[in-house]
Amino acid sequence: MNKYLPRRIEPVFASCLKEFPCVVVTGPRQSGKTTLARHVLQKSHSFVSLDEPDVRVIAKNDPRSFLETYTPPVVIDEIQYVPELLNYIKKQIDEKRSRKGQYILTGSQMFPLMANVSESLAGRAAVLTLLPLSWGERLKREVSSSPVDNQDLRCPDRPDRKMLGEGLLRGGFPELSIEPDRDVRRWYSSYVQTYLERDIRNLRNVGDMEEFQRFMRSLAARNGQLLNMAELGRDLGVALNTVKAWISVLVASHQIVLLRPYFRNIGKRLVKSPRVYFLDSGLVCYLTGIHDPEHLLNGPMGGALFESELVTELTKWACNRGEQPSLYSWRTSDGREVDCVMEYEGSLWPFEAKLAATYKSEFSRNVDCFMSLFKDAVLGRVVCSGGNLMNVRDKVAAVPFSWLSTW
Repeated sequence: MNKYLPRRIEPVFASCLKEFPCVVVTGPRQSGKTTLARHVLQKSHSFVSLDEPDVRVIAKNDPRSFLETYTPPVVIDEIQYVPELLNYIKKQIDEKRSRKGQYILTGSQMFPLMANVSESLAGRAAVLTLLPLSWGERLKREVSSSPVDNQDLRCPDRPDRKMLGEGLLRGGFPELSIEPDRDVRRWYSSYVQTYLERDIRNLRNVGDMEEFQRFMRSLAARNGQLLNMAELGRDLGVALNTVKAWISVLVASHQIVLLRPYFRNIGKRLVKSPRVYFLDSGLVCYLTGIHDPEHLLNGPMGGALFESELVTELTKWACNRGEQPSLYSWRTSDGREVDCVMEYEGSLWPFEAKLAATYKSEFSRNVDCFMSLFKDAVLGRVVCSGGNLMNVRDKVAAVPFSWLSTW
């Protein structure tokens, strides 16, 4: 990339460099992890990538010599390829424990990477997740609000319907924002093939890549829906255990997020079916064959994609603060449901997404219901594709989608 888009996570990243000997940056492929590290650390750290086969062989066969060659401060890219390095890095850190920002490690596979980090670098490493660009980053807007602001909400000019559709179609990967002339479908085709060949083969022994790609397409068509693994397996003709394993692969590589239903009883949250959301709208569009903004907004998947974008922006907001998002769905036995509930500092914040330019009173009914049932619910938000900021009633506000770009 020839240009750099400032990232919301930069202040947290800089702070962690001053507090921890090691900082781990994880996230999906092409989300900008290496670019972030190079931009912030180009003058202070050296760089080495384990994506290069010859370098990887040296690191695997002689980790001590490798670390003697690439001395701190150093950025080691794609650390998941040589997880055994972590034990040797731990030893190096412990010899100079007070020295901060010694090792910056990046990787695109969350679960295996985090398992090794937790085992080897507990207490020594800060862990950050860098997702694709938020709308605020894409539009180069300053942070002036947050999902938990309760007053003085500021909303910039809202994107018109065409801009919203094109933004959802293009997704948030930095390369597509920096190079607006890139062919979107060709880029995602290459991305999926690279993802399949690198991450999937490393995470699970998936024998049939074509079958896994069919699974991804089928799951993308269910974006925003309750995840019924048994039904998904029957439709594809694969075993339930295989579906479970493949879902874990997509979560581990930051392609999807699962929102479990909110209950006071934490045990219930774990056993009930979650909703599945892809973390990039452009990938959903590619996998489901959507290639026109009007088709996207007016078609059967428009509402789910808009809802998914709200969930994604909330997820990015938490990750950019260096926190793990606590997001849930909510549904009652009589059919009342709220798209997303965020738990933050002991309080609840319900969000409803409506792909409509004009607010209607029925849009907030389920948020009202949630607010009346949960006394620790602070404020409710109904996010519309257009319109103006307005207080619907006490503790419930209708906000335009542009508000999300101020987080």
